[in-house]
Amino acid sequence: MSDPKTILVVDDEPRYLSLVEINLETAGYEVITAMNGQQAVDAVAEHKPDIVLLDVMMPVMDGFTACERIREFSSIPIIILTAKGEERDRVRGLDAGADDYIIKPFSAQELLARVRAVLRRAERETFEGFHEPLFKHDGLELDLARAQVNVDGEEVALTATEYRLLQTLANNTGRVLSPEDLLMSVWGDEYKDDKEILWVCLSRLRQKIEPDPKNPVHIITKQGIGYMMPSIE
Repeated sequence: MSDPKTILVVDDEPRYLSLVEINLETAGYEVITAMNGQQAVDAVAEHKPDIVLLDVMMPVMDGFTACERIREFSSIPIIILTAKGEERDRVRGLDAGADDYIIKPFSAQELLARVRAVLRRAERETFEGFHEPLFKHDGLELDLARAQVNVDGEEVALTATEYRLLQTLANNTGRVLSPEDLLMSVWGDEYKDDKEILWVCLSRLRQKIEPDPKNPVHIITKQGIGYMMPSIE
């Protein structure tokens, strides 16, 4: 039997923090807690949890800044917790490097479903369709054996979700994939209508792998149809 996953929960409201902790522990997870962004950064560095649930509005250091700091040294999956109706917070959190978001208030069932979905994505390391250990695309390299991405010989740090998105596009080189195709393949069926999360992830990925993100060569948009990694002649 595998060891239970460890989840870091970060929120400055003790009552809310305790409630989430109880729900996660009841589901079999080990839980670490923190009450501000700085504590979250320190906890990730020290304990190396499997996933972070990160509130946005906190003292000392807010969730956005904490997410950016964590991304400087870790690709750990991060789910941000945002207030209902705060679309700007969701976009800003995803742009800071979060893998997903969940809107407060949420049920225990919704929380657990999101946690399971993000952990599933992080654990996927299969590369169906590839026949060579190194996939190359005009200066971009996917080292399949080490799950590593290089651009012009320099390693690029991707989150688990960004990596899965790149892998899906590379696995379908020359084929246009609709937003729904990508959402279901990378995030799962329950995300098939959540185009916002796809747009933000694509934007972050292009910033990391494209020589000129405004004129992409690795991930191009087919207006009104979808996205593709073009074949290299």
